[in-house]
Amino acid sequence: MRDAVIVEAVRTPVGKRNGGLSGVHPTDLSAHVLESLATRTGLDPALVDDVIWGCVSQVGEQTYDIARNAVLAAGWPESVPGTTVDRQCGSSQQAVHFAAAGLVAGHYDVVVAGGVESMSRVPMGSSTQGQDPLGERYLERYDGIHPNQGVGAEMIAATWGLSRTQLDEFALRSHERAAAAQDEGRFTAQIAPVQTAGGLVALDEGIRRGGTVEGLAGLKTPFQADGVISAGNASQISDGAAALLMMTAEKAQELGMTPIARVHSVALAGDDPVMMLTAPIPATKKVLQRSGLRLDEIGVFEINEAFASVPLAWLAEIGADEKALNPLGGAIALGHPLGGSGARIMTTMLHHMRDAGIRYGLQSMCEGGGQANATVLELL
Repeated sequence: MRDAVIVEAVRTPVGKRNGGLSGVHPTDLSAHVLESLATRTGLDPALVDDVIWGCVSQVGEQTYDIARNAVLAAGWPESVPGTTVDRQCGSSQQAVHFAAAGLVAGHYDVVVAGGVESMSRVPMGSSTQGQDPLGERYLERYDGIHPNQGVGAEMIAATWGLSRTQLDEFALRSHERAAAAQDEGRFTAQIAPVQTAGGLVALDEGIRRGGTVEGLAGLKTPFQADGVISAGNASQISDGAAALLMMTAEKAQELGMTPIARVHSVALAGDDPVMMLTAPIPATKKVLQRSGLRLDEIGVFEINEAFASVPLAWLAEIGADEKALNPLGGAIALGHPLGGSGARIMTTMLHHMRDAGIRYGLQSMCEGGGQANATVLELL
C-alpha cells in the first residue's frame, strides 16, 4: 500500500516587513529552499515529479506560476514541472495535502510541497487591484458584508468571551517561547540562511523580547474602537518560504533516504466566512475522527496565530493541553508569510517532533473564506 512520507523540511528565516529578506525576489526565495532541500538530501532534482507551491497574492512578482519559475531559478532540470496553489493562508499546507494524495494515488514518486510570500514586495490585497472578488450573489447571501479578518478576530473574541488581557498574555507567551527556542538553537536545523545584498539573514526577525501586558495594552485596536485586537496580539506581515521533500517509503528506501515522518491523516473544513477564522475547530475534530487517535495521543499542536483569539477559541473548544500548543511560539512572534506559512509551520512542527521524540503532531490554520486544513503527522 502506497504512503506519503516526509524526508526533509527546510525554511528560510522569517523576515519582518521591509526587513532582511525584503530585497529578495520571491522566486529567488523559493529557489533557495528548493536548492537547500537537494543539498541536504543529495537528491537528484531530475527525480522530482512535481513542485506544488502555495502563494496567496498571485500578482506581480508572484504571478506567472511561481512554482515553475522557482524550479528554473533553482537550476533544476527543465523536465521538472511546478504548479501554484491558493487556499489563502493555508496554501502551502494544502500543497502538502495535494502532494500526499498524489503519492498515495501513484501520480508521484517524488514531489516537493511548499510555498512563499514576500509581503514586503507584494502587499496583502494586491491581487484584487481594487476590484471586488465576491460578486452580487455572494453579497446577497451575506447581507452585503465584506469579510474582514480583523473584524472576524474581534467577533471570535466576543463570542468566546476573550479579554484584551488574555489575548495580550497569549501574545507575550508566543514571543517568550520563540525567543527561548531561538536562544536554545532549536530553529537552527530547520533554517537555510539567506545571503542577501545586505548580508546574511539567518534568524527570524519578528521575535520581540521584554514586552509587558501594560505595554501591549497601549496599542490601538484598528478593527473596532472598543475592541481587543491590536498589532500586538496579531500575526506579523512577513517574508519567507519553506519546502518539504516528500515521497513514498518505498522510494525513500530505494534512494537510501530516511523518512522523518509520514502524513497520517488530513482533513478540510469550512465554517462561517464572515467570522472567517473558526474553521480550525471543526477541521481538528474531523482529522482526529479520521485518524482514529485520541486527543491525548497528540504530543504537539500547531494552530496558526493569525490573531490570538483564533488559537484561544480553538483551545477552549478542543480542550488540548495549552503547553503542547505552539510550544516554540507562533505567527505572532515568528511572522506569517501567507502562502509560505503552512509549510513553515509544518517544518517547525516536524523538527520539534524529531527533537523531542513526539510521535503525533497536529497542525491546523484558519484561511480566508472560512476554511481550514488539518494535518496529523506521525514520526517514524
